[in-house]
Amino acid sequence: MKSYFDGQRSEERPLTSIVSYPERGEGGCNRYRGNCSPKLVEDLIRFFRPEMICDYMCGSGTTKAAADNMGIQSRIYDLHSGFDLLNCEIPERPEFIFWHPPYWNIITYSDRMYPAKAVEERFGFDPRRYDLSRIPDWNRFVQGMNAAMMRQYSALEKGGRIAVLMGDIKKKGQLYSMLSEISKPGTLENIIIKLQHNCFSDSKAYSGKFIPILHEYVMIVKKESALIVPMLVTGRAETDIRDIGESTWRDVVAAVMEPCREAVTLSYLYEQIENHRKAKENMWWKEKIRQTLQCYPHQFEHMGRGMWGLRRKAG
Repeated sequence: MKSYFDGQRSEERPLTSIVSYPERGEGGCNRYRGNCSPKLVEDLIRFFRPEMICDYMCGSGTTKAAADNMGIQSRIYDLHSGFDLLNCEIPERPEFIFWHPPYWNIITYSDRMYPAKAVEERFGFDPRRYDLSRIPDWNRFVQGMNAAMMRQYSALEKGGRIAVLMGDIKKKGQLYSMLSEISKPGTLENIIIKLQHNCFSDSKAYSGKFIPILHEYVMIVKKESALIVPMLVTGRAETDIRDIGESTWRDVVAAVMEPCREAVTLSYLYEQIENHRKAKENMWWKEKIRQTLQCYPHQFEHMGRGMWGLRRKAG
């Protein structure tokens, strides 16, 4: 197979940290919802020059089309063709992986974009059971996404790369960020901003303080070592501002008072703070509370003997 790179100059259409493809290009099926532009995959191939590219959630086959256009080999798989990334063994030792996971349950794939019954009849399993886009809970989706990420990274050959195309999701005013919560093994080489065009949401009108999402991310990680895996992993945890060492006494006292619509007593403040780190690390904590109330008259208002209120913004 003759490669696109034969006789091509390396500086042609350089890949930058922001990419935009107003015209989708040829390859894959643009009726397959969530499908990306083959031009992105072509640019990745052009820049990194792999001999072969693999895609384990290939959708309508955009990655293969891009690889064919660039004259390199490709191996593509999907639930609809009998391959479950979370449970099947990856056949290759890939050099380069392009992965476009579902954006949680924004678009459902199994039994919507393809018939689940046909997959079950042909391959012996119901794809709906293993479809990340059918997971209703965000935290469970993140677990599945990260399991898929680590499975692919583990299969990479030394020096191999994964390019992950992903986006942010907004539901009921809350932001869910795939980029923030995906595991980042190996060396994080690049994060590319990809502008979105011709999206279903473009025709919607938004009110209030909703900021429409007009971009996606391409995260590129490299496997530098065969055995040792440096990891950047995020996790959710809850703590109390009264237990954060960096919180000031003003922060803590104001936070305790904020839910109270009326003035509170000093004894109430003592009670709310005494069992927390802020008090336990300062033997003069009661004195510190009284000093804080006195030192910030623009925030705390003396309302009578032993009574204090929080000054609030009008409206």
